[in-house]
Amino acid sequence: MPAPHITRRHASALVLAGLVMHAANAAAQKNTSVALSGVMGGKALLVVNGAPKTLAVGESHAGVRLISVSAQDAWVELDGKRLQLSLGGTHVNLGGNSSAGSGSRIVLTAGSGGHFVTRGSINGKSVQFLVDTGATSVAMSQAEAERIGLKYKDGQMGISQTANGQVMMYRTKLGSVRINDVEVFDVDAAVLIAPMDVVLLGNSFLTRFQMKRENNLLTLDKKS
Repeated sequence: MPAPHITRRHASALVLAGLVMHAANAAAQKNTSVALSGVMGGKALLVVNGAPKTLAVGESHAGVRLISVSAQDAWVELDGKRLQLSLGGTHVNLGGNSSAGSGSRIVLTAGSGGHFVTRGSINGKSVQFLVDTGATSVAMSQAEAERIGLKYKDGQMGISQTANGQVMMYRTKLGSVRINDVEVFDVDAAVLIAPMDVVLLGNSFLTRFQMKRENNLLTLDKKS
């Protein structure tokens, strides 16, 4: 059978299609997020773009290649960029610049006791969050509020009922709350005049998302 004839027009179309596919693949890589969920012998259970995948050293998935794995961490590579992942840590983005905060999905892995703890930021200041579906709003201690420069005393004062009884608190607003590349704005918060080890990520943040839990993974998809 003779080879099909390819005209200059067809060749240009093929080149254009290849460029479009290359651009699409590059964009997908720039938005790739990954976390280390578990270690099984010489293999790592990665969560790539919200989907779990078990890889051996040298194997790749969605452009992410596993370089090495130990009992507590793993090294991965995407498009020439290498990053260390900690077991049970939050998702991180590989490639591109996530400063815009335009992401729409957060995937968290349960830590000890089944709690979901993650690093994030409030008004651009780094904090440690604990997901708490029983908390009405994002809640933090007075000391934490002062550390991040929150002007909470401009808010309304009231009383909050906690497991340790009633405590004084201030109701306030947070300009932004961010985890990885997902950011929401104008979030209700409470500053408690009581010691707290972490910032409670309550329903004033969580209700902005569709929540889904599967085993030790919690997925938050931002509502449109």
